[in-house]
Amino acid sequence: MLGLRHYRGTAIDLFQGDITSFVCDAMVNAANSSLRGGGGVDGAIHQVGGPSILEECVRIGRCETGDAVITTAGRLPAKKVIHTVGPIWRGGTEGEAELLYSSYQKSLHLAAESKLLHVAIPSISTGIYGYPVTDAAMVGMKSIKNFCDDKPQALRRITMVLFDSETYKAWQKALFTCFPEAEGDAT
Repeated sequence: MLGLRHYRGTAIDLFQGDITSFVCDAMVNAANSSLRGGGGVDGAIHQVGGPSILEECVRIGRCETGDAVITTAGRLPAKKVIHTVGPIWRGGTEGEAELLYSSYQKSLHLAAESKLLHVAIPSISTGIYGYPVTDAAMVGMKSIKNFCDDKPQALRRITMVLFDSETYKAWQKALFTCFPEAEGDAT
């Protein structure tokens, strides 16, 4: 397969397509801090998932950059939606990498704590927030690897659901850089 690795009991794979139609236990939403929906992935998840997601988001209130919260998935093909707020790119000098890393970490830990074994994640902060996709992919993949090191077998599968071929290629390069083994469980 062009984008699959196994590491510490977790399959890490890539899929190019629309996250709102991806069947999984937990779907990660690249949200804004108000949790009210917006453009891109956030708007699509709210639109397809329906009003029950927004109702829970309103009750939660806010989510700070680098953090994550969980809600129902409404009509989406998932059990839950994990909303995380990635950083707005400001040139890389204002802690963007650390905040993006935290967005992935918090999302993965929340999925594991909620016993949601298959997580689908978009490329966080690389749309309207302007984070360079090549850099974001490396930060995201390092966060996934460190999560698997800290919590082996906590998740069965982590799928990066990527909207276009340019984003897919950047994440594929990051996957092969962080997980060079082609088969089997690396330790």
